[in-house]
Amino acid sequence: MHAKDILIDGFGRIREEVHAVVEGLGPDELNARPGPDANSVAWLVWHLTRVQDDHVADAFGLDQAWLSQGWEKRLGLGLSRRDTGYGHTSAQVAGVRVGSGDLLTGYHDAVHGQTLEALRGLTAADLERVVDERWDPPVTLGVRLVSVLSDDLQHVGQAAYARGLLQSAAS
Repeated sequence: MHAKDILIDGFGRIREEVHAVVEGLGPDELNARPGPDANSVAWLVWHLTRVQDDHVADAFGLDQAWLSQGWEKRLGLGLSRRDTGYGHTSAQVAGVRVGSGDLLTGYHDAVHGQTLEALRGLTAADLERVVDERWDPPVTLGVRLVSVLSDDLQHVGQAAYARGLLQSAAS
């Protein structure tokens, strides 16, 4: 198995979990926060998708689906065009309200498709390419992709936990 196949599998698992966590939730459940300063399922899924979109597009020199495919307008969150949710305050998290799970999964699927397309063309040598020199040591493409994979898996796990808390409280 090649490294790109492992990455493709990992990003596929994120997609599966995003769909599982959003499935069957209406707007009230998607946007509910299990605690006063907790993140909602909607915010977590939006954020993990924005990070993947932003970081993968940057690393491969692609346009972000958020902008190029109109997801910024479709979700209508009123945020700056480059906002990924990083560093959001509790009030900003509360402001990320999504009207349907289909919007979240649609955006995620668009980003996932772009990610897969980029990954399919990877060679082992590509993974050594430096994509961010602001760090010491500079960040390679391989490190950036694993970082996005790790961050997304953590956030989809948080979304699943938040969903469980909300459903437990409702029963």
